[in-house]
Amino acid sequence: MIYFWQQVYNFCQHITTRIGDKLLEDFAKLEPTRKADGSLVTAADKWADKEIRDAIKQCFPTHGILTEETEHLLPMNDWCWVIDPIDGTTNFTRGIPIWGISIGLLFKGTPVFGFVHFPQIQQTYHGYYYDNTGLTGPKGAYLNGDRIYTSTADASMNHIFTLCARSTEVLTRYFPCKIRLTGVASYNMLLVACGAALGAVEATPKIWDIAGAYPILRAAGGQLVHLEPDPVFPLPQGVDYSHRGFPSLCVAHPKLINEFKPLVEFIGEKALQHSPS
Repeated sequence: MIYFWQQVYNFCQHITTRIGDKLLEDFAKLEPTRKADGSLVTAADKWADKEIRDAIKQCFPTHGILTEETEHLLPMNDWCWVIDPIDGTTNFTRGIPIWGISIGLLFKGTPVFGFVHFPQIQQTYHGYYYDNTGLTGPKGAYLNGDRIYTSTADASMNHIFTLCARSTEVLTRYFPCKIRLTGVASYNMLLVACGAALGAVEATPKIWDIAGAYPILRAAGGQLVHLEPDPVFPLPQGVDYSHRGFPSLCVAHPKLINEFKPLVEFIGEKALQHSPS
């Protein structure tokens, strides 16, 4: 499958560079509108979404597609691309340079390849993680072509843990690390992947928020702990993921699960109480 993986990587590199260059022209120039779920969208999100979908259909015609802006049903295809055309739309519209184009490739419901490009700060992450799919191919996680690994450090006030805007209740309790918020779910996860942060918690991420970063995090040595009873992956196919959140804890290494999880698991309990029946 070496040729296939090279084709996948080349495709992602080309499409995110092309889309990213155009989005740089619109950075901090567009006013967003609010969608039914409360998230923001701009004309740039919609344009990028269509461009990526059209490119996938041309290059990988047998693959399915799920995107934030249009297709929310996970198709029955073995291979499916999950797209967030602009992860961090609020940052993008307000002139904050941390925002990116996130692409995850799923095989039978499990993300096995991720590619996340941050045009403004010139950082591009990609990684391969095959889990129990039986697939083979390249290995590892990379930032701008260099291999990356998660930190092996213990929690301390010399290290960073990131939150999302909906998990700030954590700040009312003691926490053994310094806290940061970036406003971008994939970037929070990737800070763990590259060793900059020891952990991250996301209260309400959708599948397009985590599908691209997940295989990179896992390939770098990190763990993703779902804060609800059921595991995240593999995702059931034929399901609409419009309103499905995946409250998650990311950690740099397994030892940190026992330290961080008791401090954030209430986030998953709240999500479970408010999830649709």
